[in-house]
Amino acid sequence: MGTTEIVVLIVVAIIIVGGIVLVMRQRQAKQVTEKREEARGTREEASVKSRHAEQARLEAEEQAARAQRAQAEAAELEQRADDVDPDVDVDADETRR
Repeated sequence: MGTTEIVVLIVVAIIIVGGIVLVMRQRQAKQVTEKREEARGTREEASVKSRHAEQARLEAEEQAARAQRAQAEAAELEQRADDVDPDVDVDADETRR
């Protein structure tokens, strides 16, 4: 082989290696972009779930507050009934509570 042929082979090899490196970098950049998109989607899903959980927590707190108010109203009604009922001894009944 002559010097020209060797130089041509080296240049072709460098071009091929450069092409392979370029394709690998493009593939890697595409994978990074896909991972970023996946992460963005996962973050959005987490945000939605977090908002739903917060809404459910607030609803549960409101439900608990309503239950406490209803329980207090029931206790007040029971006390009124005891006050009105002539068969209930209020003094003896207070130790029960």
